[in-house]
Amino acid sequence: MLRLQGEMIRGGTSKCWIFDHRDVVATGVDVDTLLLAAFNAADPRQIDGVGGASSTTSKAAVVQASTEPDVDIEYAFAQVGIGDERVEWASNCGNCATAVALYAVHHGLVPITWDTTTVRMLNVNTGARLTGTIPTPGGTAPDEGKAVVPGTSALGVPVLLGFHDPAGTTTGRDFPTGRTLDTLTGPDGPVESTLVDAGAPAALFEAKAFGLDGTESLTEFASAVPALTVLRRQAALAMGLAHEGDPVSHAVPKVGVVARPVPYRTTHGTLVAQDEYDLAVRMVSMHAPHPAIGLTSAVALATAAATPGTLAHRVARQTADGTLRLGTPAGVITAQAVPAPDGASPTVLLHRAARRIARAELLVPVLEGRPA
Repeated sequence: MLRLQGEMIRGGTSKCWIFDHRDVVATGVDVDTLLLAAFNAADPRQIDGVGGASSTTSKAAVVQASTEPDVDIEYAFAQVGIGDERVEWASNCGNCATAVALYAVHHGLVPITWDTTTVRMLNVNTGARLTGTIPTPGGTAPDEGKAVVPGTSALGVPVLLGFHDPAGTTTGRDFPTGRTLDTLTGPDGPVESTLVDAGAPAALFEAKAFGLDGTESLTEFASAVPALTVLRRQAALAMGLAHEGDPVSHAVPKVGVVARPVPYRTTHGTLVAQDEYDLAVRMVSMHAPHPAIGLTSAVALATAAATPGTLAHRVARQTADGTLRLGTPAGVITAQAVPAPDGASPTVLLHRAARRIARAELLVPVLEGRPA
């Protein structure tokens, strides 16, 4: 039985276990083996581990101070399998980055300033650079705040999350195929798609291609998940994220549908009027509909919607200030693209909230380098 110190932090609409890189190394166990055992990934209920049995609650980050210039913290993001003994390291998670920023402030990994403190982060999975700006009144690290985000009514510390020069982070190009429109082959034949790499690689489709209007409930949208899973594999091959014969990834590219705004009700029954948002979106997270939207997906959508010729640009309401209001199942989430100097792609800003939930010593059942 191994002992591992960890901290659970809610970042936005995800829960993320955060571990210090030194503590992970000290166990002497491969990090995949460690996480699979700690989360009880083999069980779809994750009942004998710290996983939450959903894509938004089966996440981890391994954090360390950085020696890179202009970077405070490096973190590796892990999407831990649910009923699947596999850890996905191919993507990033903005909600977990929100949690990492709060963790860094509380653990002295960045100097705290008097009014606000900005944590400069590098996601080692993708090379993405992010910032998390947190209020630190009087030079103190906050435990409580009054910020809320769609998808939960819980209060948290406000975090302004910035994705800096996000285009092409994984593949080297904002549109990896060199086109804003591609045609992929799904189970029912050819489907138009936009394959974009910003924040994370994403494959976007028009909702109407699946007989949807983009404002479906999670249960209704689930009907499209099998087809989108097939198309995700096709997109991965087209974007150079995978080769024939490689294991199938359920983490990248992100995949979802977009549509023009129409009135809809959120998961909690709140009516959202047509003029309250600019683009309807429903995304898949691992094997199931995402209850809101992953922040890296929001960055990809903001980039695509601002680019003529993409499916997102075709159906989105265009704004003058770079703001894009996304109609998600949980409610409206706003991303703002801010022009950057020196030819870099626009910085995308999102307002999030985070709260520390627990600090714990995990008792991890590992036997001979494998989960017990």
